[in-house]
Amino acid sequence: MELSFHGADQGVTGSCHLVECAGKKILIDCGMYQGGREISEENSEPFGFDPASIDYLLLTHAHLDHCGRIPLLAKQGFHGEVITTAASVELARLVMLDSAGLQEEEARYQSRRARRHGGNHEKNVQPLYTTLDALNSLEFFGHRASYDQPVQLAPGIRATYIDAGHILGSASIVLELAEDGHHHRLLFSGDLGYSGRAILRNPTPPPPVDTVVMETTYGDRLHKALQPSIDELYAIINETVGRGGNVIIPTFALERAQEILYYLREGTENKRLKHFTNVYLDSPMAISATQIFERHPECFDAQTLKMSRGGGDPFDLPGLVFTRQTSESMAINKNNDGAVIMAGSGMCTGGRVRHHLKHNLWRKECSVVFVGYAARGTLARRIIDGAKHVHIFGEEMSVRAGIHTIGGFSAHADQAELLDWHSHTGNPSTTFLVHGEEESMQAFSKKLTDTRVKIPQLHQSFTL
Repeated sequence: MELSFHGADQGVTGSCHLVECAGKKILIDCGMYQGGREISEENSEPFGFDPASIDYLLLTHAHLDHCGRIPLLAKQGFHGEVITTAASVELARLVMLDSAGLQEEEARYQSRRARRHGGNHEKNVQPLYTTLDALNSLEFFGHRASYDQPVQLAPGIRATYIDAGHILGSASIVLELAEDGHHHRLLFSGDLGYSGRAILRNPTPPPPVDTVVMETTYGDRLHKALQPSIDELYAIINETVGRGGNVIIPTFALERAQEILYYLREGTENKRLKHFTNVYLDSPMAISATQIFERHPECFDAQTLKMSRGGGDPFDLPGLVFTRQTSESMAINKNNDGAVIMAGSGMCTGGRVRHHLKHNLWRKECSVVFVGYAARGTLARRIIDGAKHVHIFGEEMSVRAGIHTIGGFSAHADQAELLDWHSHTGNPSTTFLVHGEEESMQAFSKKLTDTRVKIPQLHQSFTL
C-alpha cells in the first residue's frame, strides 16, 4: 500500500493525493492551483503519475482547487470512474465549465497581446483545457455516493463518504484497504467546515483510523464567533449604504454567496438592516449554484430544511437582483447611492468583482468586505494586507474605500474545530498535514500530541 502527494503540499491549493492498493490506483481530488501567475503555471506541470493508470478518482467536493484539473486529467488519458456525491456532481460541472471558459478567454487575450507585441502570429496561446475537454470529463462521473453508505470499489478496497460540512455535498472519505493480509483504514478530511453555520449540517465526526490526511487552512488561528461576524456585516452595510456608498463583497460562488444571502434575508426580516436598497448577485456561477442548492435539501441542516419544506426560500430577500448578462453587470456601476454588490471571484483573481472594484475602490464612501480566504499573490490578499494602490486592468487604483475582513464566515474549520475533528480518529499512527501554508501546518502540528505528524513535499511517497 502506497500513499503519495501531488498537490496542496505545503500550499493551500491544488489538492491531489494518490493511493495504490491491491493493484488499483485511486486518486483523491484533482484540483487546480490558484494564486499568482507563478502558482497558476504549476497547473500545466506533469501530475507526477500517469493519468491513464488511475482507476478511480474520489472527489471530496466541488471547489476549483479540488476538482479543477479533472478535465486536464481526462485530456491526458484518464478513463476511470469519478465518484462523488450527487450535489458535488452538479457543482463540479458548473465549476469546471466556468474554469474552461475563463481559460479560453485568457488564452485569447494572451494571444492578442503577443501579436500586438510582435509575437509569433502562427502560434496562439492554448488554454490548459477547453469547454469541450470539461464536457468530455463529465462522462467519467459515475456512481453517486451517499453519506455513510460504503462503496465497494474493488476487492479489498471500500470507500465511505461522511459529511464534511464545508460546502454543499462536501465529504471526508474513509478508505478501508486490504492487501496481502494487511488491513489499513485511511481517512482524507477533504476541506472541513465548522459547527453551527447556517444552511448545512455540522461535520460528521470521523471514525478511528490508522492514517489521516487532513487540511490545515486555518490550523494556526481561531475564527471570530459567527454572531459577532453577522453583527459586523450588518453594521458595515448600514453605515456604508447610509452614507451613499456601495458595499462590494468579493464572493465565492459556492457556499459563501448562499450563506451571505441567507444572513441578508434574516437581516431584512428582523429589521437589523436599516438602510437597505438593492442587493446584486452579479455572478452567473453563483446564481446557478444557488439553484443547485435548492435542488439538494438532503444536505441542509434541520432549520433550513424545515424552511424549504414549508415553502420558504432561504436565499430570497426584497431587492435581490440576479444579473447574468454582461450588460446587466455593467449597469450596476451606474448605481452610486448605496447597494450591496456580491460578485466573484472571492480572491479577486478574475471575474466581475474586478470591474466593481475599479468603480468603487477609490471612493471613500464605499466599503469592500472580504468574507473568505485570500491566498498569497492574489489581489484580495494585497488589498487586505493594506496596499494603498493596486493595479486593475492595467490601471493604478487608489484604495480609499473602507476595507473590512470578517473571519467568522469562513467555510473552513479553525484550529479548535480541526483539533476536535482529529480527536475522534483514535490516535492514528500517522497524520499527514496538507492544504495549508507552512506556518499554519507547523503551528497545527505542535498541537497534535497523540500521533506522528508528517508534512509531505510534492510528489513524496510513503508506504502504509
